[in-house]
Amino acid sequence: MSEPTKFLLQPNPKDPRLSTPVTGIDQTGAAVSLNVVTERPLTLYLNSQEVVTMMTIGDYPDLLALGYLINQNMLKPTDEITKIDYDDELGVVVVRTPVETQFEEKLKKKVRTSGCAQGTVFADVIDAFADVKLSNTTQLNTSWLASLTKKINTAPSLYLEAGAIHGCVLCRQDEPLVYMEDVGRHNAVDKIAGWMAVNDEPAHDKVFYTTGRLTSEMVIKTVMMGIPILVSRSGFTAWGVELARQAGLTLIGRARGSRFLVLAGEDRIVFDANPADSIDEDKRHKRKAAQS
Repeated sequence: MSEPTKFLLQPNPKDPRLSTPVTGIDQTGAAVSLNVVTERPLTLYLNSQEVVTMMTIGDYPDLLALGYLINQNMLKPTDEITKIDYDDELGVVVVRTPVETQFEEKLKKKVRTSGCAQGTVFADVIDAFADVKLSNTTQLNTSWLASLTKKINTAPSLYLEAGAIHGCVLCRQDEPLVYMEDVGRHNAVDKIAGWMAVNDEPAHDKVFYTTGRLTSEMVIKTVMMGIPILVSRSGFTAWGVELARQAGLTLIGRARGSRFLVLAGEDRIVFDANPADSIDEDKRHKRKAAQS
């Protein structure tokens, strides 16, 4: 048996804070006990301004907070961060900058009227999205894709431990680097964006893998991170495909074993593998997916 994939960073499936045992009965009336993922609120502040309250499993709150602000175009990856404070008891994380950011005044106005900043943020993100230029030199070999999906699907994860969770993986060629999971796929994406910012990790040569659907939100976040290739084991939405084509993003869905579909950015694909020679998904992962 091959050794499990070693990531630079990943969730700990055995961390008792991330899942909890729950008892119930099955279809026969027999008693059962299973682990279910936790879900807790995390309120994010940018300096003294409250931004949003997110539901999350609770790991890597600093990376989640920083990545959220970057992906919402509230901060740039190059902006100076003086400190990130986290209070586990209160469920609060504060990202601090040396000077007030350009978004804080907008947020104040938005909060006074509706209590939610999302409408303002969304418009700003869409404006920034149109200006992103993705690398045209990055390629994805089909042999890498088959290798990646096998390594990711067989890695220890909260998904295999408890289900009901999304996973996202930052990859380079056929090497998975950072694995994040959360109850919302957007949270998993934001954690990776935060990690990239903290480690000054370049995006032009990366592949982004997600277990979730290829929606407009997933496409926007991937493009905002500067990553040119997005892969999912799930399907597409029409707007997600349209946005990917506009941005020049390579969009690969239904990637399971040797099978996949490309609906945008096919010029980056290098067909160097014979699909008949590829091994399909790990059977354990298939069974788990069917049960979730």
